[in-house]
Amino acid sequence: MADAKAAASAFKTAVVSHLNQVAPVTARAMFGGYGLYCEGIMFALIAYETLYFKVDAGNQDRFTEAGMGPFVYHRNGKAITMSYYQLPAAVYDDLGLLHSWVEASVAAARRGKRK
Repeated sequence: MADAKAAASAFKTAVVSHLNQVAPVTARAMFGGYGLYCEGIMFALIAYETLYFKVDAGNQDRFTEAGMGPFVYHRNGKAITMSYYQLPAAVYDDLGLLHSWVEASVAAARRGKRK
């Protein structure tokens, strides 16, 4: 268990360090994973050492066209689908592309907060 926690923490640290090359990102522990924040808005999450970005009608097509799916967890025997989709590795590895995807997910999170 301690090894799993250490691995999850190391993954989070690496992701935040990488994302900080394109935007000021911080992480907060939540529900066994981490919420990632930019400008005080949660725009991404890490669960099971996988990075997910916030989606809405404005940016979801980018993720589905790349073959990425949503974060799904189970509660009381039911699957709960969140509006966060796995980030493609090719986007993560391309800082220019990553910056635009971070901006789009921050904008999606802002729109979601207004509702």
